[in-house]
Amino acid sequence: MLYIVGLGLGDERDITVRGLDAVRSCSKIYMEAYTSLLSLGLDPAALANLEKLYGKEITVADREMVEERVDQVLLEAADADVAFLVVGDPFGATTHTDLVVRAKKMGVQVKVIHNASVMNAIGVCGLQLYRYGETISIPFFTEEWRPDSFYKKIVNNSQLGLHTLCLLDIRVKEPTWESLARGKKVYEPPRFMTVNTAISQLLEVEEERGESAYGKDTLCIGVARLGSDDQKIVAGSMEKLLDVDFGPPLHCLIIVGETHPLEEEMLEFYKM
Repeated sequence: MLYIVGLGLGDERDITVRGLDAVRSCSKIYMEAYTSLLSLGLDPAALANLEKLYGKEITVADREMVEERVDQVLLEAADADVAFLVVGDPFGATTHTDLVVRAKKMGVQVKVIHNASVMNAIGVCGLQLYRYGETISIPFFTEEWRPDSFYKKIVNNSQLGLHTLCLLDIRVKEPTWESLARGKKVYEPPRFMTVNTAISQLLEVEEERGESAYGKDTLCIGVARLGSDDQKIVAGSMEKLLDVDFGPPLHCLIIVGETHPLEEEMLEFYKM
């Protein structure tokens, strides 16, 4: 059996009782660590906290392993119970849907144990979940690569009066272009996009595209470390949020659409 277990958003204690039972019954435990991170990050001491609570040794599965060597995990799951731990909910990223498809094609049984994710926990800011449009991802811009395919989705959401949840780039164990060209991988230091960087890039794209999907006066909500004891939520115009220090990762951003009076009441608690 392959158990795909959601860990929630905070720390090692956010696992469900059912998830914990599954983990403790498994002979091998992997933890996916590139689509998202628990608030405790990749600190070895934090990983030790997980292992202490769960009573199992955990193998960190980086992007390379998940994308190139995941068949090794599935082969192990064909003969024994294996747990694959995912921050948030197992289906918060398409990577994990692909894992289920591959497992089923190999005849491996799969059991999914759900948990809270950014997609539902974001309701804490007061905007109603059914008033969100398509969620977008914002990647880090580079000198050579400045993708803006997300812009049209924001335009569509805006025209319908819907809110847009923006998930911000995480770069963990990413090889440098130079090392790939030489055939020997050297990895970049981990990088986590901030609300400030996301807004700067969004304003740059708006200036280029000019379809008035949003602007410096558009109301947004910056969120940091959602689901943790020290989560931070600040509402304000794009221009004002540019100067807010949201602290450590992970961050996300909401571009606010048309609001209901109850949403407006809740937003008052978070406005600058």
